[in-house]
Amino acid sequence: MSPALLRGIDRAAFAVAFTARLRRAGVPAGLTDVDAFVRALDVSPPRSMSTLYWTARISLVRRHADLAAFDRVFAAVFADAPPLPPPNRSVAPAGDRDDVHVPVPADAADDGPGGGLPWATLPPAVAHSPESDTALRLPERRPSALAGLAERPFDELDATQVTMLGDALRAAVVAWPTRRTRRHAVSPTGRRIALRATINRARRTGWEPVEIVRERAVRRPRRVVLLCDVSESMRAQATAYLHLMRAFAVVAEAEVYAFATTLTRLTVVLRHRSAAEAVAQASAAVTDRYGGTRIATNLRALLTSQRADAVRGAVLVIGSDGWDSDPPEELAAVMARLRRRAYRIVWLNPRAGAPGFAPRTAGMAAALPYCDRLLPAGTFQDLLVAARQLQSVTCTDGLKWPMLTPAPRIIA
Repeated sequence: MSPALLRGIDRAAFAVAFTARLRRAGVPAGLTDVDAFVRALDVSPPRSMSTLYWTARISLVRRHADLAAFDRVFAAVFADAPPLPPPNRSVAPAGDRDDVHVPVPADAADDGPGGGLPWATLPPAVAHSPESDTALRLPERRPSALAGLAERPFDELDATQVTMLGDALRAAVVAWPTRRTRRHAVSPTGRRIALRATINRARRTGWEPVEIVRERAVRRPRRVVLLCDVSESMRAQATAYLHLMRAFAVVAEAEVYAFATTLTRLTVVLRHRSAAEAVAQASAAVTDRYGGTRIATNLRALLTSQRADAVRGAVLVIGSDGWDSDPPEELAAVMARLRRRAYRIVWLNPRAGAPGFAPRTAGMAAALPYCDRLLPAGTFQDLLVAARQLQSVTCTDGLKWPMLTPAPRIIA
């Protein structure tokens, strides 16, 4: 282990001299900063030039605009400076006799050798040099594993990365907004007088309503129904959409379905405690995945099923690219029925985020006039944004989403 640079040296005197040099260069370092610098040197004695640089910079620099002046002074003080001879044996402690340190020359100019370091404005990463410990090594800033995958398409991710993104989706859907029901419950914060409860209390006081009982409307979570396309054209997004459906199935108790040529209910399967096991069971349950697409037929099957009432007053989320083998007239008819039943209809299209996107497919052009929102869902970041919008906007009482402008029905 290399000896500390400033062992056996008066750290307070060194800090005061270095801070005075910074003040002359325009860096506003005060007494508090000097005290912090001395304490930092005492807690963590610098054993390399890089450690000393960062200790001084963190303690003495408070503004980004002062970084250039600080680097210039630091380089002028320490660049090409010969080490001092060992300190006097009669003054220095016995354990510090063979220590070396870098001096602060009294006649060193701030604009001397080493001024204008290349990392003054935009610090690049300096490779680690095991041979020399005098070069300043700046840390390389790298994004986290999750942030690095946010903008990558789903077809470029492996199974482990998709699972990690699924966990992030599960954490993003923290709570689901509620809706006001027609039922009322007794509450001291309510604005409405509970007539029956007030009369019952009045029986104890000679039918005089001495105590007024109040009630408020009972709120329930807004129902959510998710339908995701798992056909061949959605192969890259199928697994990621299953993780999205699981997040809403666990948090919002949503009804979730997967469809290609037939409709498959996955609500119970995707509520499994393990995300990997839930996605595996859901993939095994969908027997027609990576096949054709019949959007109109599957939406009609939902409306005629035993759970058709789940759509009434719910937020209906459809994840598909709009490729449909059914006639567009049938899709438009069933979307009109869904529009009358559902509270909101949100369509997630993995290709909607592409530059110059236009609903040129027959299915997407037919369904778009009946959707409240068309959101891109081609990357993990798109799914996070869509999940936040569904939580914060679609289920707020009194807030009406404007209908999208009807798009021309272009047959692709």
